[in-house]
Amino acid sequence: MKTVLTVGVYDMLHIGHILLFKRAKELGDKLIVAVQDSDVILKYKPGTNMIYTTEERMYMVSTIKYVDEVVVYRDVDKDIQNIEFDIFAKGPDQIHEGFQRAIKWCEDHDKEVVVIPRTEGISSSLLREYSKVK
Repeated sequence: MKTVLTVGVYDMLHIGHILLFKRAKELGDKLIVAVQDSDVILKYKPGTNMIYTTEERMYMVSTIKYVDEVVVYRDVDKDIQNIEFDIFAKGPDQIHEGFQRAIKWCEDHDKEVVVIPRTEGISSSLLREYSKVK
């Protein structure tokens, strides 16, 4: 049985996230989604206008049929070390230093890393901009 792990914020849940979960689940038998803690988001991006709490985002993600388990994470490179998984599925834009360390840890511990392409025409940033126009 192969377990897949993916991580993200998921504050403005959209079709791109659903397709990410679907594609990630297709890589294995079980999908764990790690949702980033709101306090950490606000620490690194002060003034970010979060819509949902950590718990609300975890609940929303947990209701999606492709998702088998939801956990919270603070620092991707540290927290993945405490999660049992075989494949780390990430987006192409998840490239900051924490992700670089996470990828290195995966490589050092025989974990496969798969980059799942973005869904064209949709992103949380686009939705935020669209909501400002209205």
